[in-house]
Amino acid sequence: MAGRISDEDIALVRERSPIADIVGEHIQLRNAGGGNMKGLCPFHDEKSPSFNVTPARGYWYCFGCAEGGDVITFVRRLEHLSFGEAVERLANRAGIQLRYEQGGYVPGREQGERSRLIEAHRAAAEFYAERLSSPEAAAGRRFLSERGFERADAEHFGVGYAPAEWEALSRHLMARGFTAAELIKGGLAKEGRRGPMDRFRGRLVWPIRDITGDVIGFGARKLNDAEDGPKYLNTPESPLYKKSEVLYGVDLAKREISKRSQAVIVEGYTDVMACHLSGVPTAVATCGTAFGQEHIKVLRRLLLDQSGSQGEVIFTFDGDAAGQKAALRAFADEQKFVTQTFVAVQGDGLDPCDLRVTRGEAAVRDLVASREPLFAFAIRSVILRHDVSTNEGRLSALDAAAPIVAGIKDRALRQLYAVDLDRWLGFNNEQFVVDRIAEISVAAQGAPQRPQRPAGPRKVAELTDPAVRTEAEVLKLAVQRPALLGPGYDTIGAEAFTLPEHVALHKLILEAGGTATAGPGGREWVDRLLGLATEALRPLVTRLAVEGLRVDLDDEERYASGMLTALELISVERAVEQLKSQMQRTNPVEEQEGFNRLFAELVALEQQRRVLKDRASGS
Repeated sequence: MAGRISDEDIALVRERSPIADIVGEHIQLRNAGGGNMKGLCPFHDEKSPSFNVTPARGYWYCFGCAEGGDVITFVRRLEHLSFGEAVERLANRAGIQLRYEQGGYVPGREQGERSRLIEAHRAAAEFYAERLSSPEAAAGRRFLSERGFERADAEHFGVGYAPAEWEALSRHLMARGFTAAELIKGGLAKEGRRGPMDRFRGRLVWPIRDITGDVIGFGARKLNDAEDGPKYLNTPESPLYKKSEVLYGVDLAKREISKRSQAVIVEGYTDVMACHLSGVPTAVATCGTAFGQEHIKVLRRLLLDQSGSQGEVIFTFDGDAAGQKAALRAFADEQKFVTQTFVAVQGDGLDPCDLRVTRGEAAVRDLVASREPLFAFAIRSVILRHDVSTNEGRLSALDAAAPIVAGIKDRALRQLYAVDLDRWLGFNNEQFVVDRIAEISVAAQGAPQRPQRPAGPRKVAELTDPAVRTEAEVLKLAVQRPALLGPGYDTIGAEAFTLPEHVALHKLILEAGGTATAGPGGREWVDRLLGLATEALRPLVTRLAVEGLRVDLDDEERYASGMLTALELISVERAVEQLKSQMQRTNPVEEQEGFNRLFAELVALEQQRRVLKDRASGS
């Protein structure tokens, strides 16, 4: 075995992997002030962003799910990797050649499974792309040309050709050191009687990449419709490829989706290509499955989909019955977005690829611009199934459309669509339609449920007790800005803190040398604390390293002094109350000596309290 990755290389990987860049490949981050950035957490569903990143210290923390760590921890959690695999993934990205202890560096010997499969897919994509220019790929080049794509377009999207041979790719990859087991596990090959057999043969091939740009699978179209097999064949589920989470083109579209706050959902690989080449670079497509919950999570993070956002998700479907059915399926997920959702349907049934060929790129842009709200489209689609020229047909259409309107969570929007429904059906009786929808809404909702309060990571006392909040703020300063507290913090006793985790962190800070030796703090200081912290204490250190201070940068020094004084004052006042309670339990006649000692301590504490109060009022 090559052993563990050297500590020097791990530190170099962290240094050359800016956390804002790595996290920013997966979610949209916005400035949150105080040197922090904020976005929607990729590890749990949320309506408001609680995922914080502090680039200066290299850490992230989510205040919603209480998870946090450095750039390696983020990649581990997101990709479900081991520590070594995450380091290798970041090292490959940064162009770092890792060394392994206990025997030194041996190329390729200690790579994780995911890294090996990623490399195999990268090599397969290159193999397919090269074969597109071969004589046997003429049918594939003709297919692309007939759909308006030039050679440069194919190269941009990585389109390739799978030779019509049983083992062409398998032989190529095994000659480069990959095993048959790896090819089969990654979905590049199937088990044959004489070894691995290529999964894709005689097909045009599109590489499917994850959000970071790594190839994780392929989509392949047969070129001879008379041949056996499905028209489109995708990579099967594998350690890399989860079709319910994959969006084709997201690697190319992610920046424009974030920039424009718009995502366009199309149905196929050529539709994505046509949209991007026509000036709609926010287009993505699902891969062999319907648009679903996991796809929504990906887009919400890219759109920073939160209350008050002005983003758009636009579904494009064919104008036929199948397209309308697909749009209605999308309606079921509509309210999982905060962003507005729309449908863009080409009336003559042309998809974006065909539309570009027959009418030009402007027609594709016009299609997207002609979008209508998904609610309106869903209601109209239901109405079209009924004969609204008769009273019976109108009533039947009302009953069919009412559940859609009743399902709109926004009360004001539901009311407006009720009025629209009355107009579209021609009743001219808004109250009748509104009452009918209200009946169905009540029936659909059933008995009201008491909303459950989410179990947050913080104790109730920490949220409500001013003393505990002061403790947390001083500890935050000790972690983030130790120089502002200076040696004054180190003289505070553990009794100044009430929560056990605060006491433990205070002792940890002193064990690490105290704020007097921490200098300006920064990443080195946080790393020192995390290196000494127990597993249970690390989340608190990470949270306080990321959480913003409740003050502007210009007032930090005065703020730190005031918070330190406030903590000392709270501690002294707590000691005064305890001393008074003890004196009340002491008989001044029978225990005169003990009572006098307590009284002297009380006088000294009262004097200390007055000094601290004067200092606090002058700060």
